[in-house]
Parts: sequence; C-alpha cells; structure tokens
Amino acid sequence: MSEQLPDILALINDVLQAVIVIFGTAVFLYNLRYSLRDRVTRAFNALLLFVVIVFLTELMANRTTLPLSTESWLRLGWVGIAFVPAAQLHLSDALLRATGYLGAFPRLLARVVYMAGILFLGLVIFTGLIVGGLMPIPRIPHLEAGPLFLIFTAYFWLTTLASIYNVWHARRRCITRTSRQRMTMILLAFLAAPLAVFPYLLLSGNAGLGDSALFWLMLIAGNLVVSVMFALLTYYMAYFGAFSPDRVVRVRLFKFMARVPLAATVVLLVYILVNRTSSLLGLPVETALAFAIVATVMLTQWAIQIFKQPLERILQLNDDPDVRRIQELSERLLTTRDLHQYLEGILLAACDALRSPSAFVAAFTPEGPQVEVMVGMKPELEELWDAERLQALTQPEDEAALTEVNHFIVWGNYWIRPLHNRKGEALLGILGVRARSETPDLTEAELPIFERLITQASRALEDRLLQQGVFAAVEGLLPQVRVLQRQRSAAGYTSAAFIEQLTEDEEALVNDPDFYNMVWDAMSHYWGGPKLTESPLLELQIVQRAMEEHGGSPTKALRDILARAIEQQKPEGLRSLTTTEWLLYNILELKFVQGRKV
Repeated sequence: MSEQLPDILALINDVLQAVIVIFGTAVFLYNLRYSLRDRVTRAFNALLLFVVIVFLTELMANRTTLPLSTESWLRLGWVGIAFVPAAQLHLSDALLRATGYLGAFPRLLARVVYMAGILFLGLVIFTGLIVGGLMPIPRIPHLEAGPLFLIFTAYFWLTTLASIYNVWHARRRCITRTSRQRMTMILLAFLAAPLAVFPYLLLSGNAGLGDSALFWLMLIAGNLVVSVMFALLTYYMAYFGAFSPDRVVRVRLFKFMARVPLAATVVLLVYILVNRTSSLLGLPVETALAFAIVATVMLTQWAIQIFKQPLERILQLNDDPDVRRIQELSERLLTTRDLHQYLEGILLAACDALRSPSAFVAAFTPEGPQVEVMVGMKPELEELWDAERLQALTQPEDEAALTEVNHFIVWGNYWIRPLHNRKGEALLGILGVRARSETPDLTEAELPIFERLITQASRALEDRLLQQGVFAAVEGLLPQVRVLQRQRSAAGYTSAAFIEQLTEDEEALVNDPDFYNMVWDAMSHYWGGPKLTESPLLELQIVQRAMEEHGGSPTKALRDILARAIEQQKPEGLRSLTTTEWLLYNILELKFVQGRKV
C-alpha cells in the first residue's frame, strides 16, 4: 500500500489540476463578453488564460508516452510561465486606474514587462539559456534549469512584488468601505497566479521527489490553497465593469459556476471513478463510461434545478424582499398568449353551455375595439363596429338601439354581455355568443354557469390592464435605472470617476461612433420592436423630459422625437416625389413612418 500511495496522491493532484483548468476556462469564457468594455476584466482574463495554459500543459506532459512529446508540452507551458508576471502587473495597473490614478509609469512598466516576457519565451524556445533538456522523472517530468534561470526567477518575483504594490496603492485610494473591502480581498489573493505557475522543480535536483508521499501532500495542499485564492479573486473581480447591482452579479456568477464548471468537474470525477472500477461491475469500460456520464449529466442538472432556490436563500443571493416580490410577479405574469389561451377556454365553455356555434371576446382600447379571441365560426364583426352601435353599447340607457333581456344585449346576430372591472365603474370589453334564438332564453341551470364565465373573462381583462400599467411604469424607469447603475458602479473607487460619469454620460452617448446606427435601428422599429424599446437613445435627457407628455412611456417619447426630427427635414411648398430637395424627407416619412417599400 505504501508503494501505491504516491501513485494515488499523484492521481489526486492531477484531478485537482484538471479542476483548476476547468474552472479557469469557465471563468475566462464567462468574462469574455465583459472584457470588451472593461480594462480590469480584460487584464484578469489575460492572467487566467496564461495560468490555464500552464496547468493544461503540465497535465498533457504527465500523460504523454514519448519523451519528445513531453518536452514539447513542457516548453509550450512556458507561454504561460513567461507571461504570468506581465499579466499580473497589467491587472494591477488596471485596478489602480479603476480608482482614478492617471500616472503613466505603471502602464509603461507593464508594457516593458510584456516585452521581457517575449524575450524570455524566445530564449526558452530557441536556446537552452533559461531551461535545458528534459529530466524524465516518473510522475514529475520537468526541464532542467539553464544558466540564466536565476535571472528569470528575479524577473518573475520582482514583477510580482511590483504588482502587489500597485494593488496596495489602489486599496488606499478606495473611498467606500465596500470597495476597500473588495480590494483588500483581491490583495490577499493576488499571489495565486505566481504561486501556481512558478517552476519550482527546476530549483530542485532531487530525482526521488516523485516517490515521496510528503512531496505530493505538499503539492496537493498548495494547489488547494491556490484554488481558494483564485475563487476569491474571481468572485471579487466579477464586480468590476458590471453595471448591474451586486446581488445580480452574484446570482449570475454562481449560476454559471454551478451549471458549467461544477457540472463538468462532477462528470470528470465520475469518469475517473468508473474507468478504474468498471471491471468490478463486469462491464466493458466503454459501456460503463457511456451510462455513467449520461446519468451524471442528467442528475447534475436535476440537482441544480431542485436545489437552486434553497441554495440561493442559504447564500443570501436573492434575500431582498423586493427581489422576491419581483420574482413572484415574473412567475405569475399573464402574457398576451396566456390571456388568449385563458379566454379561449372560457369561450369554449360558453359555447358548450349555451349550445352556440361561435363566440368572441373584444376589448375596448384607446385605438378602438379589438377582438382578443374568437372560437367556432368566424363572427361577422365588421358590421357591429359602427359608431352608433358602439355608442349604444357603451351607453346602454339608449333602449331604442338595444334590447336587454336577462342582462344580455341583443346585438345583431349575437347575445352580448358587457365586461366591467371589479368595481363596475369601467367597461373593459364585451363577450358575445352567436344567438340561438331571437331573444336570450337561458335556463336556470345555464345562467349561473354563464355568469361565472363572464366574471372570469372580466377579471382576465382587468388583470391584463393592471399589468400593462406596471409594464409602462417599468418601461419608463429602465433608462433611468441603467444610467443610475452606471453612475453607482463608478462611485465606489474614486469621486473623480463618479463626477466624470455624471457629466459625460449623455455626451459619450451622442459622440459614440455607433450613434448613427442607434438612430437607424430605432427608426427601423419605429412602430414597435426591441430596437426601439431597448434603444440606448432612451437614456437621452431629451427623451426623459418628453416622457411627461406621453404618459411616462419612453418609447412613445422617443417615437415623437424621431417624428419631429423627420418633420424638420420637410421642405416648404407642395410635396413632390421627384425633386431632389424632397428626397430625404420622402424616404424618411414614407419608409419609416408609413412603412412603405422603397
């Protein structure tokens, strides 16, 4: 057993390194979309990439069977080893600049260190000055140290110390308790990358380390410490460049980690376990692995779904009462499709109860009556929407126009029931069924059933109106919330950045090279669509001021501003479709406003 212990510990260490590669790659992919707009995230992603390269090449080197392949993988790993100090300094400079520091020396030093990394990598690949040939020691193959390796060691750790000093300086510049606490944790975890990738074996000439259980225990403990430090670093780096509230950042990060790297790690562990124990089950390795991996993926996703909310409560990711109310609202929203399905069920029940071939529900909107749902034979409703009949319907005291029997209104070939709100103050719409006789003749058994259906249809329309009011209010808030979140994210590290954010938001939007594309996109969805309702132009102050004239709706305000801008292009005189001065206005008005084809 003592002879097998180093092999077991070496396997555990390999698994731990593989887990680091999985999580590091996952974090790199998670940050990729944010790295385009934030220098801190971009620098952290570069550091992660180099660390992953080192761990991945070590794993591959331990699994190769040819010495030449082993040496090639180990030399490839120096892409990460040579550049980790430069990426670390780059990240520390980005953190320092996030606090408003404008000095040029840290950035210049980072560029010099990147050039030094390129130089050292070239020496590794083309010469034997930094590292020599392969030392094929079982379990821990590595390259021997070259004559200039100590110079590289000095470069590596001096650069690391410089990066730690930058982070310490950045911590001193933080102005809020939260930002200072985050920078403190980043400072404590900042040694993770250099501790993880430095080639310690090149300093040792002991060829028997691979057979020492103590050596493997120390290596495993070191990788565990590095894993914890990287986890802390990842967690606190996630807040940089994020305009969302902290709770949203936490939830988004934890959900991604659970669904991607954690699930992949569980699959890896099951793969190793089944690969080593399949003979005990009497199954071929391929068969056992196939069943085990499929079952693991299914069970992992099931466990994530089942335990997601309890874990969120334990970790207090969504512990705010306001957040819980919003989540509950989102789960109970009645969408237009939901409303139509519900009303369709009501109409089918009404047709069955009254033995009628068709029925419909229409809602009264500011644009006029709108048929929501119809079932059975298509009703001939166009003739019913004339002004006199609508006025009589909304004012049923005009007994000359309508006949009311048992609370029904005989309206053409239909029996109509008005749909009011719960207080009976507002007419929301009508429910009509095809008449089966000249006058309503519901039996005592049919009438209470139909009354319940009428009540349910009325409540559905009323609830939809309430939700539309909520949506309009939220739509009006979203542009202001986006601006507020950007300003909040700038407020934690330096007051100068906060003031700059306050004064430059609108100027930055107008001067954005994509501003013309924003206008074009909004025009292309002039009468509705995500390019209008989610346009960055909604954040302009002119839109915010115009919202009061449009019921608090930023979409309507933006549409009105675009319409006024189009009208300003209109020349004087009679419209012409051929003269040059009318060309721009005609294109804008006919294509975007009227929706005609070119």
